[in-house]
Amino acid sequence: MTKLFLLWAASILSILGLFSGVAPLAAQQGLSGPSSAAADLKQGDGLTDPQFRSDFPRNIAPGWHAWKDGLAEQGFRFNLDYLMLGQSSNADLGTGEAASGIFRFYGNWQATDHGSLTFKVEHRHAYTDVAPQFLGLDGGALSITGTAFNDGGTMLTNLFWTQRAENGSWSLQFGQIDVTDFVDVYGLVSPYTGFQNLAFNTNPTISAPNPGLGIAVGAKLGKSFYVVGSVADANANPGSPDFDVFRDGDLFKSLEFGYTSGFDRLYLDNVHLTLWHADAAGDGSRAEDYGAAFSAAWFIDNQWMPFVRAGKSKGTAALYENSVSVGVGYYGHNTDLAGVGLNWAEANGIPGSQRTLEAFYRFSISPNLQITPSIQFIDNPLLNPGQSNITLFGLRARVVF
Repeated sequence: MTKLFLLWAASILSILGLFSGVAPLAAQQGLSGPSSAAADLKQGDGLTDPQFRSDFPRNIAPGWHAWKDGLAEQGFRFNLDYLMLGQSSNADLGTGEAASGIFRFYGNWQATDHGSLTFKVEHRHAYTDVAPQFLGLDGGALSITGTAFNDGGTMLTNLFWTQRAENGSWSLQFGQIDVTDFVDVYGLVSPYTGFQNLAFNTNPTISAPNPGLGIAVGAKLGKSFYVVGSVADANANPGSPDFDVFRDGDLFKSLEFGYTSGFDRLYLDNVHLTLWHADAAGDGSRAEDYGAAFSAAWFIDNQWMPFVRAGKSKGTAALYENSVSVGVGYYGHNTDLAGVGLNWAEANGIPGSQRTLEAFYRFSISPNLQITPSIQFIDNPLLNPGQSNITLFGLRARVVF
């Protein structure tokens, strides 16, 4: 399997060689999607001239932020942030409530003109017996209702080097990577700033691995088209990172072809097709899985972002076998963000289909403080046939230091 890993990497690099004369991927784009450390280091979702109601908490610790700004001018940027999510449910099964928090330390060091090191360390912890990520499952819905908000403890989710060609023709990442930073993403994908349900994050038909050792490369194909490929450890455990992928050879592979109106709007105006494959686990705990996903999202008048996303998988390891999501995001005053999405899904071996509606409104009080109330409505919860629907209310907060 190690030979397969090297062969896949070599084939991607050979693709890049065919386009050595194309223009550069923007430094903040390419392999740094809306849920990545690079995106979280920016203010206002990368929109032009963001306006805010307040300057909290910068105004209470100006010296700290001035020191950070000085480091950023020298090429080292970092943030400390804390996120909290509480949810309650009317499900007649399970606990009916969940709450958890995530502390993160992440940043980027621009070591050379064309090379940088990205890192992210997290501590995920639950305040209740059930974490929000599993509240839907606890109540009988086949649904991840609080993506990323679990009780996984301390994790190394990023530690990778990014290298870009001098002429900008390609960008490469290798090290401890999170494939959900760039596989099948769009402008509203981040569970920290956008939708909370997995149905509207990385496609729930993709059996994406946890952050682990991997390599990813991307290139522009002319003025509007691009290609991104990755190979990563399918058995990764960010709580105990290691190099077992070279011994076990269980890999996740992805290849994506996409179109954008311009590479400065790569995740704002984006249409793409993603193909993926995950090896079966050597210990028999996970079967082989593969599939395809399609996504189309477009930022109209720099305010409205309608989207259509669909996926199909073999269905043995991914959450859903078939999934279709539609919705829209609206960026308002002070870069507030409202979103509503509707998902239809089928699961392997479970009769019937499940429908999910999520709506949220993110109040951007300051560049470093956001409050997001939300509601999720799940019709025909597949794991609880005795209840016709389930409603969840949520409240998320994020503060950056």
